Amino acid sequence: MAREELTRLTGSGDGPCDDPCGSEDCPNVYVTASGSIVVQGDVSHAFRPPAGEGLVEIPESVLREAVRALGW
Repeated sequence: MAREELTRLTGSGDGPCDDPCGSEDCPNVYVTASGSIVVQGDVSHAFRPPAGEGLVEIPESVLREAVRALGW
């Protein structure tokens, strides 16, 4: 799936967690066309996840902005 196929919920320029980095490499939350959530963040080594899965860390403010964008 290409990034262009996702709807970016955070870092859009109007939320509380907007980051001055200005690149798409910042922690972000996206939603797919089917409604699944995709999270981009720093790789976490908190524990070893099952094969095929990964762990990422994102700031709480990014998650709050995503929830606000979804209207939850």
